Amino acid sequence: PPYPGFELKVDLHCEENNKAHNTDEISVKRLIVRRGKSFILTFCVDLKSFQALDPLQLAVETGPQASQSLKTKAVFEILPANAAGIGWNARVQAKSSSSVTVAVSSPEDACIGEYSLSVKRGSSSRSIGKFVLLFNPWCEADWTYLPQERERQEYVLNEHGIVYRGQSNGIQPMPWTFGQFEEDVMDICLRLLDVNPKCLRNAKEDCSARCNPIYVSRVLSAMVNAADDKGVLEGKWDGNYCDGVAPMCWSDSVAILRRWDQRNCNCVKYGQCWVFAAVLCTTLRCLGIPCRVVTNFESAHDTDGNLTVDHYCYDLGVTPNAKDSVWNFHVWVEAWMRRPDLSQSSQYDGWQVVDPTPQERSDGTYCCGPAPVKAILEGHTNLKYDVPFVFAEVNADIVTWRMNSDGTKTRMFSDTKEVGQNISTKAVGSYERMDITRNYKYPEGSAKERQVFEEAVRRCQRLTIRGGISDVSPATPDVSVKIVEVGQSINGKDLDLSLSLRSDQSKPLTLKIQLNARAVLYTGFSISNVWSKAFEVKLLPNKGAFPREVESDLHTTNAGLACSPCLRMGFLIKSCFRSTGDSVLPLIWVFALHLLI
Repeated sequence: PPYPGFELKVDLHCEENNKAHNTDEISVKRLIVRRGKSFILTFCVDLKSFQALDPLQLAVETGPQASQSLKTKAVFEILPANAAGIGWNARVQAKSSSSVTVAVSSPEDACIGEYSLSVKRGSSSRSIGKFVLLFNPWCEADWTYLPQERERQEYVLNEHGIVYRGQSNGIQPMPWTFGQFEEDVMDICLRLLDVNPKCLRNAKEDCSARCNPIYVSRVLSAMVNAADDKGVLEGKWDGNYCDGVAPMCWSDSVAILRRWDQRNCNCVKYGQCWVFAAVLCTTLRCLGIPCRVVTNFESAHDTDGNLTVDHYCYDLGVTPNAKDSVWNFHVWVEAWMRRPDLSQSSQYDGWQVVDPTPQERSDGTYCCGPAPVKAILEGHTNLKYDVPFVFAEVNADIVTWRMNSDGTKTRMFSDTKEVGQNISTKAVGSYERMDITRNYKYPEGSAKERQVFEEAVRRCQRLTIRGGISDVSPATPDVSVKIVEVGQSINGKDLDLSLSLRSDQSKPLTLKIQLNARAVLYTGFSISNVWSKAFEVKLLPNKGAFPREVESDLHTTNAGLACSPCLRMGFLIKSCFRSTGDSVLPLIWVFALHLLI
């Protein structure tokens, strides 16, 4: 045997170490520590016997085929108390006649995960236990370092939070339990990493890459959804959830993660954006990456990477479902980390958008981010990961096109202000809402905002010039059009609407108006036409009108959306203005009225 004459016992000091490493809420029965900070071990053996074992070494390793070249294995001697150590090292901290206490330190860029710990003497080795190593936002050299203790308490240690849903003028807070310190959650998070496709293809390389929070957050972004792997949640938006749990019924992440784990990595049904984001927040906080859940209202989904949301209108106001859309709201996660892969300075360090909702593929996988919020603010769309997509979510222009009979299309108008409103997250240390819109974009209508948009277009590599487009918008008469909601919209009650028209021209105008109302999911997808009206109105110079023809009785209960958290009624007005001696001037307005049901 490697240790003749005595039995070697080791005290891992789990409770003391875990408390010092802010992991005691997870467990005090197993050793869970953070990288870059030392933890203590006590060898329960008399000093003479311990000295007789000199030179005694410690060995740590994680993952399959661990190796020192991949930084998944380290072997190091126990040094005197005053010796300097780099990387993995151990130094004697205290001695007595019956024990020796050693402080073990890990490097600030060590791979996270479960490690085996053993003692070595020559060619002999003996296991003395296991421990889990996590990211360390308390350590200044760790890429996840967060300077403010109040923020660490909120974004790492807080197990409860708020997720915001609803609409830009009716924001609804929803309490959520993240539960990242439930004892089995950490093991589930590590299992998530172990079954990700990259690990299944090359486990030793994947484990080696787990030193990097950029890599880990991107992997978890993919693994929270089940679109193309053994991920946690399947998404569904059609209202039919009879074979699972409706997304709006979830209120905590732990139940979802446990169900996935108990079903041997088979996906849980069902999730939508806020559920995906909340589960990702749980996994990131559990592994030590500071993060928060963020909601963007009037969130664009740009499918072709041209930084615009394109709507198309045909005769009689027909507007088929386009690939691009604007969601009432969309929820993602911001994770805090450095980005030395993008700049040698700290230019892009800080909050990064990481979005687990499966919307578009990124490098062949349904994941998104991490995308630096600072890059989004400045329109630096040439940077990884997925900055153009997130930039469009918060700052795309909505462009309405008229489809002509010859197959060409004419730009009718652009809305530069609707997308990206009231971007919200829970405030630090309270349950108040904090508006962080200015982290993502300069004030709408400002010259700086337009300058950034143009910079984003210039940098975006995916932009293409498509034929058959007229970029010249037709001249617009001095006419204002507005749909006014008379009273509050209530589910199951009729809608009381008023159409307000006004002409500032010097000649009379005759307006031919086509009104269409559609039921639209919160994702911007139209599911039914519920009402239409066509009529003419005469406007006198510098006069307004409130046509009676627009009086309507729309029944929201007939829209087929009883299971949806929100309903958007989209109103499209198509008009032709004539004045004596003038040509026809076609105009299109699109209005959206949001209803909570």
